[in-house]
Amino acid sequence: MLKNEAKKGITVPAIKKILITQPRPDSDKSPYFELGKKYGVSLDFHPFIRLEGVSAKEFRKQKVDISLFSAVIFTSRNAIDHFFRICEELKVAVSQDTKYFCITEAVALYLQKFILYRKRKVFYGADGSNKSMFDVVNKHKENERFLYPVSENQQDNEIINWLKSHKCEYATPFMYRTIANDVEKVMVGHEYDIICFFTPSGVKSLMDKCPGYKQNGTRIGAFGNNTGKAVEDAGLRLDIKAPQPQTPSMVAALEQYLSAELKK
Repeated sequence: MLKNEAKKGITVPAIKKILITQPRPDSDKSPYFELGKKYGVSLDFHPFIRLEGVSAKEFRKQKVDISLFSAVIFTSRNAIDHFFRICEELKVAVSQDTKYFCITEAVALYLQKFILYRKRKVFYGADGSNKSMFDVVNKHKENERFLYPVSENQQDNEIINWLKSHKCEYATPFMYRTIANDVEKVMVGHEYDIICFFTPSGVKSLMDKCPGYKQNGTRIGAFGNNTGKAVEDAGLRLDIKAPQPQTPSMVAALEQYLSAELKK
């Protein structure tokens, strides 16, 4: 939440419109709306991607027996959703002793939707980076077989390379696929001062659907190291990064950035 004493509707002259490449929050009490009121900025929400789960039949073709794995790596809530969906469709009973390694605390807490959450079996990185997650995995990797559910068209090679280099037993079955949304209708005819991305696929969707896109003065925000790398690999300038120690969420990162702009 933002500080109460700061809710004064202060306007940052150079920043008027922000695009959040995610669905609009269900609640009007979302901190995004509080941020908009505080700084006098307009917020648009438009997901750049949508996910489609693979069928149980498609999954079986990959010949991966989920019951043989003692640990699962999750880098998103979507991966959690589709992992447990596939388990339900295949009638696979996930062992209570299964260990879960998550990229962030927020992803880890999402597991409460599906399992009895116990600290002894759920682990997460300290700062949202792959490295911090690897540090945790490294402490518990002995005698574990890792399952890393991924999107059909997006895998984190850094995670796969780490598992390989540390001689871990692992499998990376795809359980869903990422499909680009209609990005043109939100980008054409609109000028945004800030665009915030949350997945590498969101960045790819922009570049695929709007191949002539020029960043010019638009600030780009990215949540997660992999998303930030995708922004830079696309030849764009990355201005706002999250999570960081002082900015664990995109809202917090925007708050910090807008506050700094106000002081200029």
